[in-house]
Amino acid sequence: MTKVTEFIDQAAGNTLFSIEIIPPLKGQNINELLNSIEPLMEFKPPFVDVTYHREELIDRVGPNGLIERIPIRKRPGTVGICARLMERFHVDAVPHVICGGFTKDETEDVLIDLHYLGIDNVLVLRGDPEKSAGVFKAKTGGHTYASELVKQVSNMNQGILLNAETEMSPTNFCIGVAGYPEKHIDAASMDMDYEHLRKKVELGANYIVTQMFFDNKKYFQFVERCRAEGITVPIIPGLKPIATKKQLTVLAQIFHLEFPEELVSEVEKCASDKEVRQVGIEWGIQQCKELIDYGVPVLHFYTMGKSDNVAQIAKQVF
Repeated sequence: MTKVTEFIDQAAGNTLFSIEIIPPLKGQNINELLNSIEPLMEFKPPFVDVTYHREELIDRVGPNGLIERIPIRKRPGTVGICARLMERFHVDAVPHVICGGFTKDETEDVLIDLHYLGIDNVLVLRGDPEKSAGVFKAKTGGHTYASELVKQVSNMNQGILLNAETEMSPTNFCIGVAGYPEKHIDAASMDMDYEHLRKKVELGANYIVTQMFFDNKKYFQFVERCRAEGITVPIIPGLKPIATKKQLTVLAQIFHLEFPEELVSEVEKCASDKEVRQVGIEWGIQQCKELIDYGVPVLHFYTMGKSDNVAQIAKQVF
């Protein structure tokens, strides 16, 4: 497989196209997901990200009539989807590997499986807290911070496993990490956020993918500050076209981002979500053209299982 950073180098300054997809809910057919992203293959994404989701605790009434908290994983299949993507579309898959809900040993096993499959790219993330918890808490025996997970992957690239008595040939993972142009919700300040990001790069991260943003100025300022902090790895902008009026509130709350006043004004004028979708496409086209002019290495779209609006944007910029 080719590393994400190698794809960027081979592009020689041309901007690439990539997407992130979400595994289907347990029990659903994978073909619906594959068919939904097939139109995007026209734009030749060299790699596709696949998210990983922690288990959730749900309440069930047990045989004794008492309520029991049962762990359940609603979106399994990340590793399997990666293998299927590579087989069907001949693209490289980039699975997310997260801290939340996993022990270090479980993480090591997943990474070994990926290594056996020939998957050499991973996006390393802390992950979300349990929905009922509100704040992130590591599983017993797991990692608390993404930087710790980066270190584990870097160690495996040097042939170092958790059990020092066990030997293995070095892995060859290209490690991506997340960056936050508008600050991570748990960071005490932007300064601390940049400090955490720099630590991840020092521990072995090879590139950065940003949280979604709708104001390019936020990305430009983020890149400039990263470079001033000595962070020199590629910084890939994460993008998502707005599609409903409700997303003005929902995305702002979930991802802690700000919408430009101009975009908010245009969305508020819309009489239907169909009109909002068109506004999102037009905004996305202009946003992408400006980012390409800036020289971004990749335009990375968070598809959330939808592809038609992303395809309409890509047709205008690639």
